[in-house]
Amino acid sequence: MTDTTSTPAPELRSYLIGFVLAIVLTAIPFGIVAFDLLPRLSSLVVIAIAAVIQVLVHLRFFLHMRLHQTPLENLLVMAFAVFLIFIMVGGSLWIMFDLFYRMQL
Repeated sequence: MTDTTSTPAPELRSYLIGFVLAIVLTAIPFGIVAFDLLPRLSSLVVIAIAAVIQVLVHLRFFLHMRLHQTPLENLLVMAFAVFLIFIMVGGSLWIMFDLFYRMQL
């Protein structure tokens, strides 16, 4: 008789690793800001790096997107989404800095 309970341990293990990494990557910037551990610019850099790493953790551990196993169509859609987000965030920052500059005159 074979064991009908397929081993969900690798998938569960992947989710748990992703969850722990997400918690740690959230706690680090929170701790830096809450306890004022670094200067402002260094805090912003750490927060940005933690955010990018957390996005990669979510893609890897929760969405199971890997470069060598994910179909090309999914990777192209993800690249297009990143491109659109870059345009939206970059354009918003450009507008806000331009408005800030114009308000100083």
